[in-house]
Amino acid sequence: MIEAVLADTKRGVPISAISARFHNALAESIVAVARRVGQERVALSGGCFQNRYLTERAVWGLRTAGFRAYWHQRVPPNDGGIALVKSLLPRVR
Repeated sequence: MIEAVLADTKRGVPISAISARFHNALAESIVAVARRVGQERVALSGGCFQNRYLTERAVWGLRTAGFRAYWHQRVPPNDGGIALVKSLLPRVR
């Protein structure tokens, strides 16, 4: 992917097209990994899933391939979500 981004940049491909290709390739990779692992349910979490385009493409790809996708909808997928969950858990001593 990185080589493709660099080649597209050299050729003067618009940044919006380079970005779309990168994110589409990443979403396709997520589906490929899900296929390889073979689990029906796939959870998408982490700061990169604050990116709406990536999340939507990954969820669409997973659903199209027959997987059940789970992603953050009420709690942020980054450190804010971790902090919220941690604050709700009982303290371990």
